[in-house]
Amino acid sequence: MKLRGIFIAAAVLGIGFLFITSCKKNTDCTANIVCNDSTGVAMSGATVYLYANVKTPQGGTITADIRATGITDGSGRVSFTFKLPAIYDVKALKTVGSASLQGLSIIKLEEGKGVEKTVVVR
Repeated sequence: MKLRGIFIAAAVLGIGFLFITSCKKNTDCTANIVCNDSTGVAMSGATVYLYANVKTPQGGTITADIRATGITDGSGRVSFTFKLPAIYDVKALKTVGSASLQGLSIIKLEEGKGVEKTVVVR
């Protein structure tokens, strides 16, 4: 009878452990930004800004505290990871000679998912 009680207690603890550890799900949101020029060629060395504009009660607009900056690699890609979902404005800037090129977009991050956005820098 004692052996049966020990077995039941061990089974309950084992099942409880499985439920506790399986409840932790990945909530990271990954933003993958790819910058291309107007002909579709990857643009390395572009500076990419992710930011959120927020409307104030007075009707103005301010940039929220949560923002990120990165530089594209040789394949024109840069990645960001955030803990919470959000909607960000995307601005990509690149100086070529004396010309300043810019691309704008918006990206929506979802909980536990990765999102890729292509920005054309002109």
